[in-house]
Amino acid sequence: MEQQPFYFSHKVKRLAGVDEVGRGPLAGPVVTAAVILDDNKPIEGLADSKKLTELQRERLAKEIKHNSIAWALGRAEVAEIDEINILQATLLAMQRAVLALTIEPDYVVVDGNRCPTFSCPGEAIVQGDGLVAVISAASIIAKVARDQEMVLLSEKFPGYGLERHKGYPTKVHLSALNTLGVSAVHRRSFAPVKKLL
Repeated sequence: MEQQPFYFSHKVKRLAGVDEVGRGPLAGPVVTAAVILDDNKPIEGLADSKKLTELQRERLAKEIKHNSIAWALGRAEVAEIDEINILQATLLAMQRAVLALTIEPDYVVVDGNRCPTFSCPGEAIVQGDGLVAVISAASIIAKVARDQEMVLLSEKFPGYGLERHKGYPTKVHLSALNTLGVSAVHRRSFAPVKKLL
């Protein structure tokens, strides 16, 4: 079924977009971002963060932070992911990002097919990071923040290649897990990690 365009009521003055990065990796937190864009300061080039280069993402992240009305990050740690599962941890991290905004939104749009409960109305939009500018902005900020964190974690936990694959289950990562064992930053509830314990 073809995706329909999205129209938001003119009554929505402060529309927040929310997206996550890091549901699939075997290591590291899941990171979310919430952004309220300023209609008077349009940002060119917003797109799904996965379709942008690292340099484009970093440039846009600076611009989004500088020109948006408000932005904030949320997260769920590895222990939380293992305790409540990745879906619930992602929804929790999204709630944390919206709560961290310095300005309360009137409405929240979330990338995906599940919308957590917020203090204001909201909806989930499948493939929203490629369809709705404010979700694209959130996806870019979340991606840049998590990638930078994974580079720092790679220094604390060397040998796994976290700075390159960002914790995703690549051949290099799986091979390193087999050789080095499970680190404190690995998600023990994820099957490839669990089987090594």
